[in-house]
Amino acid sequence: MKAMILAAGRGERMRPLTDHTPKPLLEAAGKPLIEYTIEALVAAGITDIVINLAHLGDQLKTYLGDGSQYQAHIQYSNEGETGLETAGGIKNALPLLGDSPFLVINGDIYCDFPLQTLVNKSFDLAHLVLANNPKHNPKGDFSLQAQATLTPEGEEKFTFSGIGIYHPDLFAEIKPGKSALAPLLKKAMQNQRISGEYYAGVWMDIGTPERLEDLSHFLASNTLDKNS
Repeated sequence: MKAMILAAGRGERMRPLTDHTPKPLLEAAGKPLIEYTIEALVAAGITDIVINLAHLGDQLKTYLGDGSQYQAHIQYSNEGETGLETAGGIKNALPLLGDSPFLVINGDIYCDFPLQTLVNKSFDLAHLVLANNPKHNPKGDFSLQAQATLTPEGEEKFTFSGIGIYHPDLFAEIKPGKSALAPLLKKAMQNQRISGEYYAGVWMDIGTPERLEDLSHFLASNTLDKNS
């Protein structure tokens, strides 16, 4: 299975940190965010990785290179300066991702979800990992129904973690260019073609400088615990 890391966002909520550094290269506990994701993918046996680029994308390409330093093979999907949003970015990268199902993970999250469990997962158009609702998204995104199908309705909703596996067919009907992912998912959910699972482990959306600092403290504390 190939994987795509979404790294083309402008990171407006991270400004001024992202004025001169792409968000995935911002450091937590002395390491760029995107390195944690790459290392997790490689540990799960997923070494063929596509990364989309937009704002300050050349810095990412220069820093990560061809991925050999991580025992991975990295290719890049350039979207120009402004980016194509999530679905548009995935659509643009399909020539690199191929015809088989692939994993997509946000470049600005930290999570200890066991990615290897997704490699042979059986699903229809998409399978999403849901997490507990953080303070900045208290109402959640999707609800788990019978047979693990997802719906945007429901009394108990969880937050989409930014981790999911997709079949290329999900993106067949959208035209090249900017396109958001949520409407595409909700449309497929109406036909019960999106499944999901809930994960109660560590998950953090690193969308602001404060959350970046929180992650640094979390990682530092965990390292201290392991060494004590």
